[in-house]
Amino acid sequence: MKQATIWVSALILALARCAVNPVTGERELSLFSEQQEIALGAQTDAEIRQQYGLYEDAALNAYVESVGKKIAPLTHRPQLEYHFAVLDTPVINAFAVPGGYIYVTRGILALMQSEAEMAVVLGHELGHVNARHSLRRMSQVLLVQAGLAVGSALSETFAQISGVASVGMQLLFLKYSRDDEYQADSLGIEYARKAGYNPGPMINFFASLEKMGDLSGGRSLPGFLSTHPLTKDRIARARQMLVDTDAALAYKDKPYLQKIDGVVYGDDPRQGYVEGRAFYHPGLAFAFDIPEGWTVQNTPAQVALVSKDQKGALVLQAEKTADSLPEYASKRAASLKEGRFVGEDRLQVSGFSSYHQTYDIVRENGSSLRIRLSFIRKGEFIYTFSALSASLDFGRFDPLFRQSVQSFAELRDPAHLRRQPVRLRLLVADGKQTLQEVFARVGMQKEVWPQFAILNGLELGATPPAGQFLKVAR
Repeated sequence: MKQATIWVSALILALARCAVNPVTGERELSLFSEQQEIALGAQTDAEIRQQYGLYEDAALNAYVESVGKKIAPLTHRPQLEYHFAVLDTPVINAFAVPGGYIYVTRGILALMQSEAEMAVVLGHELGHVNARHSLRRMSQVLLVQAGLAVGSALSETFAQISGVASVGMQLLFLKYSRDDEYQADSLGIEYARKAGYNPGPMINFFASLEKMGDLSGGRSLPGFLSTHPLTKDRIARARQMLVDTDAALAYKDKPYLQKIDGVVYGDDPRQGYVEGRAFYHPGLAFAFDIPEGWTVQNTPAQVALVSKDQKGALVLQAEKTADSLPEYASKRAASLKEGRFVGEDRLQVSGFSSYHQTYDIVRENGSSLRIRLSFIRKGEFIYTFSALSASLDFGRFDPLFRQSVQSFAELRDPAHLRRQPVRLRLLVADGKQTLQEVFARVGMQKEVWPQFAILNGLELGATPPAGQFLKVAR
């Protein structure tokens, strides 16, 4: 909360300043200087990279960046230093944060069909930055709510533990307005066209989004449809912006598809996965039990478990450190705001040294939270389970907390350790087989056929022409 208070104070001092909007040319109230915007963007970028992780494919990241850097000088704010990155998540999304930081997920790259389509999406996000949409949204949050008012002490503390409590990170969960989306669509088309790309594929992208829907339910990163509302009117407006000469501009479908050949599709089990009532992490070789009915959010930064009623939470994080367990516990306890030490707890975690401390956190409204920090030494890492609920509820959640923590174990089963991700692969159509016949021939599971039909922009019964690249799962 202190960070939010600092930002609020800075914004209030800036209220007297006005600036010209780079896109509209109109004077508007400016709550951030450009230097403040860039600083906030750099801070948020570091948090995003830690929380969600970059996709480890240097060539693919360089490709996305090359297209983005081709468009960026043609925007209304060419003086900004723009940054482009691919996030390692199957969620279908693209978004921007202040200061010129643009992100696409591997999930949205799998959905696209061409470089032109990607150019318009990148242009759309550049439009949000150039028109300073996110800064206006941030101002509303900070000035109207006076900081990160997240509804309850539990959710606030959970956000701090989970790494999504900063001002910049909150932007990822706020929707753009209808007018902001109209303007970003217009700018995306304008910027892509100036860079020599056919903006027409934006309509194809919208159609694919409508069919695919928002598949981000239960994940820590929202989907594109959650933050960029798509309406029939928005699609109609985008279509009206196209002109006949656009058809002569670059499309680049095959070069694009060749770039995404081999990209991981869906969840990457090497980074952890749920099977039955257990969580397995082959990369770090551990497993633990999940309480029945609890939702799981897995990111490179942590595994977060939340109860059905959202009144109990368990977060697992790992850090490489040479500290002893008591030394490390002391450092973590210092980060607890207003935490009052209750006592040490004795839990046996088979095969590992562990150390457990319980704290109460009393809020200004008088509510009290209880959190137990369980520190487990495994190799070079210390794993920390943070069990959290209201103090009055902790007793009923405690058996579940204990069961999960005490189930933490070395993962030794080769079947779990060797689990590999599904990857998007390209095939060349022979002009004879239907799409579903192609899927059957390569052994794809039937439940993913509808999704991959959308990824190919075709109906399952359609017969792709000879020579067309097709996306399949292998």
